[in-house]
Amino acid sequence: MTQNRTNWTVTILLILGSLLILFPLYLTITIAFKTPPEMAGNLLGLPKSWSFDNFTRAIEMTNFFNALKNSVIVSVVVTFFTVLTNSLVAYVVARNMHKKFYKSLFYYFLSAMFIPFPIIMLPLVKQTSAWGMDNLGGLIILYIVFNLSFNVFIYIGFIRSIPLELEEAAIMDGASQWKVFWKVIFPLLAPMNATVAIITSLGAWNDFMLPLVLLSDREMATLPLVQYVFQSQFSTDYNLAFASYLMALAPMIVVYIFAQKWIINGVMKGSIK
Repeated sequence: MTQNRTNWTVTILLILGSLLILFPLYLTITIAFKTPPEMAGNLLGLPKSWSFDNFTRAIEMTNFFNALKNSVIVSVVVTFFTVLTNSLVAYVVARNMHKKFYKSLFYYFLSAMFIPFPIIMLPLVKQTSAWGMDNLGGLIILYIVFNLSFNVFIYIGFIRSIPLELEEAAIMDGASQWKVFWKVIFPLLAPMNATVAIITSLGAWNDFMLPLVLLSDREMATLPLVQYVFQSQFSTDYNLAFASYLMALAPMIVVYIFAQKWIINGVMKGSIK
C-alpha cells in the first residue's frame, strides 16, 4: 500500500503564486470601496462601510456602459471569426504543405510573428484612415488579420496529427472537401479552438495600443482606452480609479467562471488525444 506524500516544495510555490495573484486583487477590491481618508489611514484594512459611490461616479465619468458595449462587440465578433477563418486557413496550408506555394505561405505567416507592432503602427494608421477603417469595424478586421500568424502556427501542428484516413473515408462516402473540414476536422479541433478563443478574446478585451492609434471617435472607445483616459484625468483619486479598473476586470472573470467547464474539457480532450 502506497502512502501519499505531500510535496512541500510544490505546495509552497503554489501558495506563493496564489498570494501574488490574490493580494493585488484584494487591494483592488478594498480600495475601490474605500474613501480617500480610509485608504490613507489603513491601506490593507477592510472598508468601514461598503459604499458603491466610487462605482457610480466612475460609471458617469467614463461612460462605462458604452465602452463595455464596444469591448463586448469587438471581443465576441473577433473571437468568432478568428476561430472560423484561421482554422480554415491553417487546414488548407497544413494539407498542402508539400506544395511550394503553401510551404512559402506558411513561412510567410511565421515571419509576420517577428514584426514588432510599432514598426507598422504609423503606416497602418495612415492607411486605415484613408480607407475609412478608423472605427470598430476596422478594429475587428485588423484583430482577425493580426491573429492569423500565431493561430495558423498552432493550428497546423495539431491538424498534421489528425490521420488523413479520416478525411479519405469521408470523401469516399461522398463528402466534399468543404464538408470534410466542417464535419470531420473542425469538431476534432475543439481543444485548439478553445485555446485560440481564449487567447483571442483576452487579447481583444485587454488590448490598448491598437484602439489608441486607430479609433478616432471617443464614443467608440473600448474599456482599456477608457481606463487610460480616466487615469490621465483623475490620477489622484485612486479609489475612483480602482473602482473603474475593477468594473473593467469583472466581465472576464465572470466569463471564465461560467466557461471554465468547457475550457477544462477542451484541454482534457487535447491531452487524451
